[in-house]
Amino acid sequence: MLQGSRKLGILLVLVSAILWSTAGLFVRVADLDIWSMVGWRSAFTAIVLGLYIVCRNRFEGTHTVRSFGRPGLVATAVAVVASITYVASLTWTSVANVMTVYAALPFAATSIAFLWLGERITGRFILAGSVAFVGIAVMVGASFGGRDLLGILAATVMTLSFATELVIAKRYPRLDLTQMTMLAAIACGLIAVPFMSGGLPTPKQLMACAAYGVLSTGISYILVLMGGRLIASGEAGFLSMLDVVLGPFWVWLFFDERIGLSGFIGGTIVILAVIWYLGGGPKNVRAALPTTDG
Repeated sequence: MLQGSRKLGILLVLVSAILWSTAGLFVRVADLDIWSMVGWRSAFTAIVLGLYIVCRNRFEGTHTVRSFGRPGLVATAVAVVASITYVASLTWTSVANVMTVYAALPFAATSIAFLWLGERITGRFILAGSVAFVGIAVMVGASFGGRDLLGILAATVMTLSFATELVIAKRYPRLDLTQMTMLAAIACGLIAVPFMSGGLPTPKQLMACAAYGVLSTGISYILVLMGGRLIASGEAGFLSMLDVVLGPFWVWLFFDERIGLSGFIGGTIVILAVIWYLGGGPKNVRAALPTTDG
């Protein structure tokens, strides 16, 4: 039973990674300012998840408000930060740079889980994390202009925020992730409205925002947080690394957005560190799973 749950968790996280990897592509297709992108994307996410919650609750005969409380509010706030900074990072710098920073997710998730939940870490993890940090430093050191650096900073905040979400989901297994994601989308939309440019986007831009909101944000978030409950926090982060490769691939394929030499070298170092860590076997990613209902 435990092995079956782990396989399901791996599958959910992998599908989430594929969906998540399309975010940069949809941001490029929409070609909107940050707040307009956040606002419209959030609107589509909130509508779809709201309808899903209503249908789910009618089918199960439960109330709309489920286990939430303070952990849910904290998770929602963290999700808001992650969502806004992700769009900002994709707007300010290349998708490859954002994905290189995001590749540090497993190290961030495991470090937070170690400090908060007591999940075990190994010497192999520390070494792999150090090598990955070097790769990120190579990419950052060769970035040109304040806009690139600002984008990398936003990507760092996004990565730390998302890692925190993974650990919260593990700590409070009864937390309603769908409700949390919907409320985060509503909050993002309300924050964005005063700063959005006037006028409606074109149909093409709206389609891109809809795809981003439904696939890359809504469904992707739910799947990875559900899957993250079934496997160790660090393992969930490592499996999410598929989008580190796919994200730059989509924008290269459709927009010819190329990766610079430093970005390629830094990204390669990070990915190799991830592969080496995973090559050590399940013992390196298996962790204690203390949980508290919330």
